[in-house]
Amino acid sequence: MIQIGLERLLAGHIAAPAGRWALLANQASLAADLRHASFHLQKTFPGRLVCLFSPQHGFFAEKQDNMIESAHSLDAASGLPVFSLYGESREPSAEMFAQFDTLLIDICDVGTRVYTFLYTMAYCLQAAARWGKKVVILDRPNPLGGTMVEGNLLDDDCRSFVGLYPLPMRHGLTFGELALWLNTESGIGCDLEVVAMAGWRRNFFFRDCGIPWIYPSPNMPTPETAMVYPGQVLWEGTNVSEGRGTTLPFELCGAPWWHQTAILDKVSVTPLPGCFLRPVAFQPTSGKWAGEVCHGFHIHVTNPQEFMPYRTTLALLQAVMLVHGEDFAYKQPPYEYEYERLPMDLLLGRRSLREELQQGRPVLELEASWQEELCAFDKRRKNFFLYEY
Repeated sequence: MIQIGLERLLAGHIAAPAGRWALLANQASLAADLRHASFHLQKTFPGRLVCLFSPQHGFFAEKQDNMIESAHSLDAASGLPVFSLYGESREPSAEMFAQFDTLLIDICDVGTRVYTFLYTMAYCLQAAARWGKKVVILDRPNPLGGTMVEGNLLDDDCRSFVGLYPLPMRHGLTFGELALWLNTESGIGCDLEVVAMAGWRRNFFFRDCGIPWIYPSPNMPTPETAMVYPGQVLWEGTNVSEGRGTTLPFELCGAPWWHQTAILDKVSVTPLPGCFLRPVAFQPTSGKWAGEVCHGFHIHVTNPQEFMPYRTTLALLQAVMLVHGEDFAYKQPPYEYEYERLPMDLLLGRRSLREELQQGRPVLELEASWQEELCAFDKRRKNFFLYEY
């Protein structure tokens, strides 16, 4: 069993920061005993914690989907004010940062470029550099492990709140390593410290860690959801259901008009290791196609070490484009506070990729086209490793 950064701070393995503290967290920020980080910090360091910050979906991960904002509030359990960083603004204000000396960040991330918790952290690092505050990351596992990277790097013209930096879709870094990468590679330069985990290795997936999974957002109920998310999130940019409104979000995908046999025939030209696409029917209770029977697939990950989520969904996406061109459509803006550009372009991080998929360019050729930049990223990220293979 590993020991997360929060528990190492509580156990005194590192010196506690001086002064007043704030905590960026949500309901998944628990210790192994299932008690919240704020409870333990108040108990172990009385009087030090003065306020809380919450990312997208709210402090209790209660808000569904995108652009559903959270207001500032008061946490009944701790008695502390909670400042929402997914409300009137996604960036903290000077007034918020004036209340403390050190910001502790204890967030469960899912290892994917488009997951917004990453950019909430980035805005906090920028604010800390601007106003002379210290940031301490209490590190947690990347549920996808730390060995594999996958996908094209984000292009500048696709920057948004689901992509601000040139990362691949699957970056293979823990939240602490990601903070170190951002702070250096993007020139933020804040006073940053990472409390590393004990016992975590890069080849660990979440089920190898021996700690409880608490859903970090309402449609991330299990580690298996996180495993498929780096590909399946692409359906958010389409009229295809990504399984919201079911008990298997992102593991399921489909639409009433999908012809599963024809889609599988198109998909079969692309090797998809480590998974099985099982034809299913499902009826979402909310979201796209609510109340209608959708035909689609349940993605079963049979070998996490081989599974390539981005390739898998790109192959499915292209097959649907080619088989169901008349029914398939892109979601129109707004999406994550972008009111002009296509959500699909923001998710893919490259406009030409959408066009090439539509034209039927083989997925393996597309992968080959970004291998040089992906290899360069893979080499650079090793400068920020805190853990061994």
